[in-house]
Amino acid sequence: MFNRAEIIDSNFLTFVNDGKFPHAKSPIDIPGFRFRNHDLISIFESQVISRHMDLKARLLKEDGKCFYTIGSSGHEGNAVFGRVFSLNDIAFLHYRSTPFFIERSKLAHGATPIYDTALSFAASSEDPISGGRHKVIGSKKLNIPPQTSTIASHLPKAVGTAVSIDRAKDLSIQERNLKDGSIVLCSFGDASANHATALSAFNTASLIQHSGGHVPIVFICEDNGIGISVPTEESWIEKNFSQRNGIKYIKADGLNIIDLLHKTSLANEFSKTKRKPVFLHMKTVRLLGHAGSDIEVGYKALNEIEAIEFNDPLLHTARIMIDKKLLSKEDIISIYENSRMRVSQVFDQACTRPKLNNSKNVMKSITASNIKRKAPSLPDEAKRRGVFDKEYQRLNNKNHMAGLINYALSDILLRYSNTVVFGEDVGKKGGVYHITANLQKQFGARRVFDSPLDETSIIGFASGFGHNGFVTIPEIQFLAYFHNAEDQLRGEAATLQFFSNGQFTNPMVIRIPGLAYQKGFGGHFHNDNSLAIFRDIPGIILGVPSNGFAAVKMLRYAMRLAYEEKRIVIFIEPIALYMTKDLHSKNDLKWSFEYPLLDKEIALGEVIKYGNGKTLTVISYGNGLYLSLQAKKEIEKKINKKIQVIDLCWLSDIDIKNLLKLIGKCASVLIVDECRRSGCYGEGLMVDLQKASDAKLNIDIHAAENSFIPLGEGSTSTLPSKDSIIEAAIGMLDV
Repeated sequence: MFNRAEIIDSNFLTFVNDGKFPHAKSPIDIPGFRFRNHDLISIFESQVISRHMDLKARLLKEDGKCFYTIGSSGHEGNAVFGRVFSLNDIAFLHYRSTPFFIERSKLAHGATPIYDTALSFAASSEDPISGGRHKVIGSKKLNIPPQTSTIASHLPKAVGTAVSIDRAKDLSIQERNLKDGSIVLCSFGDASANHATALSAFNTASLIQHSGGHVPIVFICEDNGIGISVPTEESWIEKNFSQRNGIKYIKADGLNIIDLLHKTSLANEFSKTKRKPVFLHMKTVRLLGHAGSDIEVGYKALNEIEAIEFNDPLLHTARIMIDKKLLSKEDIISIYENSRMRVSQVFDQACTRPKLNNSKNVMKSITASNIKRKAPSLPDEAKRRGVFDKEYQRLNNKNHMAGLINYALSDILLRYSNTVVFGEDVGKKGGVYHITANLQKQFGARRVFDSPLDETSIIGFASGFGHNGFVTIPEIQFLAYFHNAEDQLRGEAATLQFFSNGQFTNPMVIRIPGLAYQKGFGGHFHNDNSLAIFRDIPGIILGVPSNGFAAVKMLRYAMRLAYEEKRIVIFIEPIALYMTKDLHSKNDLKWSFEYPLLDKEIALGEVIKYGNGKTLTVISYGNGLYLSLQAKKEIEKKINKKIQVIDLCWLSDIDIKNLLKLIGKCASVLIVDECRRSGCYGEGLMVDLQKASDAKLNIDIHAAENSFIPLGEGSTSTLPSKDSIIEAAIGMLDV
């Protein structure tokens, strides 16, 4: 009785045969609006095919041949979008967008939407978009990046992509992927419109448009009135978005393909010509529950379910076909049954295709990229002299980390024309630590610009610009602030290559001032010593320099990784070491360095070794490395033997074999980690070294306490110090 899929299926045939159709909520004759009969028939066919995909997927799930049955039933109106918008318009889609996918496929020669979707449903390794890693709607040929569970997390990058289109044209970016004059489509549900990431995207789009910028995007809210089991207040979406500053609101009847065609055409024309955002509000229904496991009778009365089912979009479109004398009821039933047979045959074939069957094959797409490119040539001295101006004469002077990173960013922007730098206060002010000072003056506000005070939009922008050929350098002002944007990195940017099999990429180098040891300043939010979030994201690269000389060379390599291999690099800059010039005593200038030659880099996995002692090896990074070198001098005095200190530089992709080679026959190994013991990188490093070593290592870790960091004099009390490192080392050596 409650197999609603079977009921909806049989009801369609019965109601069409009996001529029983739901009443129209909007007119099918719109003065001045012209459409082609072929378009209406094509849209109807796509709607029907999508419906049968949903029905077939549920049958296959019962046999264990299909694994993800969230479907598009009720949302078939979005086939209209596939007809109206150009193939050049990149589409970030809601997971109920199969009708769009089918209809857009008709614009591309040789597309096979049913088979491609069937392979995705069946998690086949031959799935052309994800290689069987997830049931996603996506296609490189159709300009549709894959989305998984789109709870609004794709909206910030959609806005970033939209802004990038005209920006790339203005800057003559040769690497740009999107056509000049194109726009961005971004669809989502009404419940998702309340999500923080969605609000971030809407606000950013509105703000940029208000400020005179171009944001050619059509936000498509597919409003079915419910989020899983929680109803959406009837007028909330319209009241919330119809008066939003800077975003044009258009309401459409998603059950009436003629009204929807008209309103979508208006949205398309407005966004393309005005280069402004549109909120297209499509009212529709949801059939078959949220997903296959969702039993609607648990939270809806049966009469309510039946009333919604009678509002079936397919019945509405069938009525229009008959009223317009485009198809007879016999034609409609023929299309319906022929589509059922076609979908069933294709899905059955797809279920026989190979599956992912080992971890190696699963993981090979984590950092995959189907497009390889070589970094541009190093900038010539004449161009550098022009950019640096008066600073050019100071390049050979010894400098602290802040100054050297600033020089490195200038050279990077000069070398990579598709690079932009942005974040909070990075423009005129040059960042709160002046790391980006003069960059806007050197390269203009189109390449170096301030962002809204919103970390979500910053990382979303980075991802969006990456979709259009840019390699971005976003700045998150403080490490603790990054947690506001974790999902943009973990859920969106870092998974793109994985779920697209390397077909879509969003390379970036995220600069983050952070870590602890700032004297007299900050407390927890400005003295954050947690890197744990980055440890748990597959595929990203994490670099933490300890001085300016290393920072420059690492940053250059990070850019090359992002440009050539489309990698995502997190570059943590220790704030406490920005202005540090001395190591052991005042004015010794042993932590000041000349600017490295342009071709010098520190490759991923490379380390820096200080000393050659065989009694003790201290391994660290960042502030810990600085303190370990201070401690090294004192330890050697106490034990009357030499020790060695190794700067990891890169905390990801650590070359364990090389590290063991450097350790050699050293009697003891001490890992100094300034992060909290419970989530620090040193934990994993200690395990890896022990596991890989042929001999049993005398190894220990000296890390920060599992505490937040207070303000003032107590700010270093829970952290490793020179004295505590000395104590830990001496304790290991038993002297």
